[in-house]
Amino acid sequence: MENMKNNIYKYVSSLFLSTALLASCGDFEEINTNKQGVTPEQAEGDGVASGGFIQTLQRSVVPVGTAANKTDIINVYQTAYHIGQDDWAGYFGQNADWEGSRNHTTYSLVNNWVKESYKQSYTQAFSPWLSIKNNPAAKLNPENFALAQVLKVAVWHKATDIFGPIPYTKAGEGLLNTPYDSQEVVYMSMLSDLEKAIETLTSFEEQGGKLFPNYDLVYGGNTTNWVKFANSLMLRLAMRMRYVAPAEAKRYAEMAVNHRIGVMTVKEDGASISMAHGLQFENPIERTAGQYAETRMGTPAFSYMAGYEDPRLPKYFRTTKHPYAVSLPWAGGSYFPIPVGFGIRQDEKREESVYFCSLPNIERTTPVHWLLTSEVLFLRAEGALLGWNMGGTAENFYTQGIQMSFEENGVPASKAALYIGSGLKPVDVDMTKLNRVNTTIQAVSTATVQFVGTQEQKLEKIIIQKWIALYPNGQEAWSEWRRTGYPKLHTPLKNTSNGEVNSEQGIRRMHYSIQTARSEEEQAVYDEAVKLLDGPDSPATKLWWDKKR
Repeated sequence: MENMKNNIYKYVSSLFLSTALLASCGDFEEINTNKQGVTPEQAEGDGVASGGFIQTLQRSVVPVGTAANKTDIINVYQTAYHIGQDDWAGYFGQNADWEGSRNHTTYSLVNNWVKESYKQSYTQAFSPWLSIKNNPAAKLNPENFALAQVLKVAVWHKATDIFGPIPYTKAGEGLLNTPYDSQEVVYMSMLSDLEKAIETLTSFEEQGGKLFPNYDLVYGGNTTNWVKFANSLMLRLAMRMRYVAPAEAKRYAEMAVNHRIGVMTVKEDGASISMAHGLQFENPIERTAGQYAETRMGTPAFSYMAGYEDPRLPKYFRTTKHPYAVSLPWAGGSYFPIPVGFGIRQDEKREESVYFCSLPNIERTTPVHWLLTSEVLFLRAEGALLGWNMGGTAENFYTQGIQMSFEENGVPASKAALYIGSGLKPVDVDMTKLNRVNTTIQAVSTATVQFVGTQEQKLEKIIIQKWIALYPNGQEAWSEWRRTGYPKLHTPLKNTSNGEVNSEQGIRRMHYSIQTARSEEEQAVYDEAVKLLDGPDSPATKLWWDKKR
């Protein structure tokens, strides 16, 4: 990224202001008054008043659209999450040269894409959450707001993991310029909100209640599943803090696992969004790979999965007839990846073009996953490795996590034993014949799948397998890579950041969006946010929980 000029200011609260005004408009109640004689309490009893808002929140966890949206939501997902996080996680490379090859993939952040990331991970969820919060019937139906709180955390934890400080504790109070909280305050507040929401939802579950059964796109109103999701989300956030707040991390992790209903344990507990209640869902990655001809397999994904002879490989990526492709008979054909940070667009006119590299094996109807049971098992494996009370041993949870990921991807769990015991290692990626690369990209790890070695070596194996299981959830995989340093990934072929971002350290966060100054008050909000960041507003600055390396 080029050095910022003195006459350019960074401004982050403007995206928030338009929705914040909803809380303070004098005619808000009048606008939302039902004219047909149905009271808010009656409407809320059937989920009418909040059901649509719940769906909007659910569609904000990962941006998903319908045929009516055409390519709008696809483009939103691509710029907000895919080109950056999904690539920084090592899953994909891009057959593209956006912004003259100076873009997220080559470590020069594109300001409009940064704005979209903030909008999708924060602003988009604010209005529906606030509408449920301010509904007069909320006190009569506390379980509805409890679910809204869980969904808010499911969205906003991405915002803080992308940017750092965000408005949280004062959000929804009608302030014109809402102050930002430090990431530490945000995390502790999110965990506290989850704890309270879980208590409310558990009580509702004990009464046999259902949550928006006519609107819920994920669990069809099953309250037990929502409690498991909330506990599993708590476990995810708790583990994120382990290097910076170990005592609180342990407390919340054990709270989640040892709750009466507990965390996800079987495949059906996983949280995904797909075709439900008339939603003509479309997976955005299918379009970026197919019609856009941009998304392809990344070299880290090939190195690990080809090396381990991972039976999930053909589930994740498609074979190719590229002349330089590597034949993998056990995976049903040949595969060839794109280097991360390639920064070049090639068409189909030449058979050796990266256009013909392996596509992700994703269809339009492939579900978009929020949080799967395999991730929860790997989180418990890491907790058990630390000596926390996770209800089992690290090795058992590690094995179960691999088996569960196999099951989630349609691979017989019985294949896991051979996979774990194989002793295979990641492989080099031969790109000596590929124009503009002309070298072998070395394997960056020698870790086997076998659960042996030192505690740190076992941690690497846990995170490698979690990374494979998370595919294609690059947002979460990128966060875990920053937190743990695993899996070890290839550096980008091009780094156009002018020295701002070290290729080995990678992008640690997105800077706040750059705009010309608006007002003294808005500038003061930005200045305070940077102070809370405890470092320059740079992609190289580490977040509060990013303290291991």
